[in-house]
Amino acid sequence: MFTVYIYLIIAQVLMSWIPHDASHPVFRFISDITEPVLAPFRRIIPAVGGIDFSPLIALMAVEFVRFIVLSLILRVF
Repeated sequence: MFTVYIYLIIAQVLMSWIPHDASHPVFRFISDITEPVLAPFRRIIPAVGGIDFSPLIALMAVEFVRFIVLSLILRVF
């Protein structure tokens, strides 16, 4: 599940680099899924020189949560 979300964030980053129709269902789906995680980081970390570092921080946060969840699961079993 975490891996899929990481790929969706990466897809969101790649989509931001190319012109696309934001109303297309695939682009809308990816944006709707990733924006709740990316938006708080965008408020905290503004773009520097036109480069948005919030996806990088979000990826690190998702990896950290994945590590914690897996550690807890392995500890239980």
